[in-house]
Amino acid sequence: MSFTEIKTTEIEGNLFQMLGREWALVTVQDPDTGKVNTMTVSWGGMGVLWGKDVVTIYIRPQRYTHAFLDKTDHFTLSFYDGMKDALTVCGRKSGRDTDKIAEAGLHLTGEESYPWFEESKLVLCCKTLYRSAFDPQKMADGIDAANYPGHDYHDVYIAEIVKVLKKEG
Repeated sequence: MSFTEIKTTEIEGNLFQMLGREWALVTVQDPDTGKVNTMTVSWGGMGVLWGKDVVTIYIRPQRYTHAFLDKTDHFTLSFYDGMKDALTVCGRKSGRDTDKIAEAGLHLTGEESYPWFEESKLVLCCKTLYRSAFDPQKMADGIDAANYPGHDYHDVYIAEIVKVLKKEG
C-alpha cells in the first residue's frame, strides 16, 4: 500500500475516538544509532498554536521513547484500524527489553527521519517546537492524586504537523 499526502484540514474522523479510544503510536528514530522505537499513546491533542497546526503528546521521562524524543525533533504519530492487540503490545512492552515492533507484527517504513508502519491508516509527521515537564503545583485539585500516585509526571511535547499521509485504498 502507498500513502498520499493530504492537508491537515483534510483529516477525516473523530480525533477524540482515534486517539483516546483507538490509540495511536508515537514512533521516533535515534539520530545517533538509527534505532527506531515506538509506544502507544492515548493522551494528546491537536489544534493551532503559534500560527501552526500542532499535536500535543505526553510522555513520562522513564519511558524508553522519551530518551529518543529528547535526541531529535522529529517523530510520527500514526493511527490504525482494528489493531488493538498490536497497539497493546507496543504500550505494555519496552523497546529496551524486547523487539516489540516485531512482536506486534508491524512493518517499519517511512522517509527521512520520520519512521512509521505500513499498517497505519494515517500518519502525522511532526517536528517538536516545545517540550516541558508538568508542574504538579500548577495542576487543578485532584489531578495529581488521581493520575500520579507515584509522582511520575509526564513531559509535554508540542509539535508542528509538517506532513500528513493517508493510506490509499
